[in-house]
Amino acid sequence: MNNEEVQAIIGPQNSNQAKFVINLGEKAQIPIISFSATIPSLSQTQSRFFIRTGLDDSSQVKAITSIVKAYGWREVVLIYEDTEYGNGLIPYITDAFQQIDTRVPYRSVMSPSSSPYQILKELTKLMGMETRVFLVHMTASLGSKVFVHAKEAGMMSKGYAWITTAGLSTLLHPEIEEAKVAGSMEGVLGVRPYVPTSKVLEDFKLRWKRRKLPNIAKTMQSTSEINLFGLWAYDTIWALAKAVELVGLEVNYSSDVLKHKTNSKNTDEMLGITVSKAGPRLLQALLRTSFQGLSGKFQLINGHLQPAAYEIINVVRKNETVIRYCWAPNKEAFHDLVQISNASKPIWPGNTSTPPKGWVIPVTGKKLRIGVPVKAGFKEFVNIDWSRHTNEPKISGLSIDVFREVLKRIPFAVLYEFIPYMNSSTKEAAGTYDELIYQIKLKFSIYKSF
Repeated sequence: MNNEEVQAIIGPQNSNQAKFVINLGEKAQIPIISFSATIPSLSQTQSRFFIRTGLDDSSQVKAITSIVKAYGWREVVLIYEDTEYGNGLIPYITDAFQQIDTRVPYRSVMSPSSSPYQILKELTKLMGMETRVFLVHMTASLGSKVFVHAKEAGMMSKGYAWITTAGLSTLLHPEIEEAKVAGSMEGVLGVRPYVPTSKVLEDFKLRWKRRKLPNIAKTMQSTSEINLFGLWAYDTIWALAKAVELVGLEVNYSSDVLKHKTNSKNTDEMLGITVSKAGPRLLQALLRTSFQGLSGKFQLINGHLQPAAYEIINVVRKNETVIRYCWAPNKEAFHDLVQISNASKPIWPGNTSTPPKGWVIPVTGKKLRIGVPVKAGFKEFVNIDWSRHTNEPKISGLSIDVFREVLKRIPFAVLYEFIPYMNSSTKEAAGTYDELIYQIKLKFSIYKSF
């Protein structure tokens, strides 16, 4: 920093790096600009020289809760990585869930270095729980592994609901990932900041795709799609360039450093850190900078990028489908995704359009066993027919329809089977009503149906 006469630093990539560099920036009094360190605890209260040109993770919690509230889910299991990034969002999301009366019955914390065995062991534990709604807050490297193993464990099937936070939704693009990862995310919902379309953005994407990539294999060129963090990085460079012009700094292209036209440095001999005189002025210029960037309007509020609207995405056939914009910072009310007619209906795991109920009795090898009485008359209420091909009973009638309709309306799924109380001829009842009740008391332990 001293030798190169650094006047600003861009790109502490993660939160741990940002905290260290922020401390240096405070001592040197130069702007520290990050577009990818997203934990909410990083703010100008720690250092007035810290600027975040991306959105922090807490800005997405209302978008996430809008999904949970829309489908009436009362419990959500959190799955997140054991890093500062992973832990940083948890207090905000749990508080937001409490406000909509949604419980977090379990928190699944995974290390970034988790082995396949450790991931599968944790997923097996989740399979044994009643809750079937999972919120995943991880980086792409760990999140992609979790979804691959969840697919192998049968957890990407009907009845499950998976939601990813903005970090994973932004970085993990199924259409450009390897087939194994993309196929494991079918039916996943995600939230991410909305980027408005513009001619400038489309022109930039076109130039980006046409650019030459020397010394990079053709297989790598297909994965060069720019994501939201790339757009934020581009806008950050423009913002700094505009601020440099306002302050009157010169760019020394031969050494790629910023230099002030006059002697702009003092040396703190005790700390060994060179203190910048131009840094505070550059900071103020950055805070005042406003323009229409690739990612939308660039404007800083209290040292952070202004809040943006979020959109919901749905992974369908290895591609992303935008459901709709679910939350905007200037709107207090949530959109009801179930009732809005112009909203695209999500495809859920198991390739179904029926929303998961979010709760189920864990599969233990047994189902809820329901005794069905056999009567000669009143077949409109309960009727039992036998299939000639499969020799399986077909149960119908008003009472059966009412029972099934009730199951649809309760907030969790119940695995069940009907047991006709018949003798071996499948034509007559095996006993009286009292005997049927007694068999229910015994849980049909001594009765063999059919």
